[in-house]
Amino acid sequence: MTARIAYDDVEVGTELPAQSFPVDRAALVQYAGASGDFNPIHWNEKFAKEVGLPDVIAHGMFTMAEAVRVVTDWTGDPGALVDYGVRFTKPVVVPNDDKGAVIEVSGKVGAKLDDKTVRVDLTVTSDGQKVLGMSRAVVRLA
Repeated sequence: MTARIAYDDVEVGTELPAQSFPVDRAALVQYAGASGDFNPIHWNEKFAKEVGLPDVIAHGMFTMAEAVRVVTDWTGDPGALVDYGVRFTKPVVVPNDDKGAVIEVSGKVGAKLDDKTVRVDLTVTSDGQKVLGMSRAVVRLA
């Protein structure tokens, strides 16, 4: 695949379509199985609270993966992703109810770089709080 966005058609400040990603306990159990990360803070409410958390929390890597989908959906090619990094600032708390949590992600082009690459700066929140800081992806465009 090749990115469907042309480098020449993008300017600093170009906004990517924002997305919301629902997270429930079932998704956390599925992710635990796929990743092999069975830390009980991600599925056992009693344990999570005993170690000082407000409730079960989403895996950090799960949160990162959901956030970068905004970028890969925009480019149309997951292979266009060259680099990606974040700082974990707050956990995504996932209550045991019929709603769970929602990860809200918006992004914009923060810089045009060399070799048809751009840096995309993401804003990632849940329950009104920033959960990822310095969330930046570099993608190679067409």
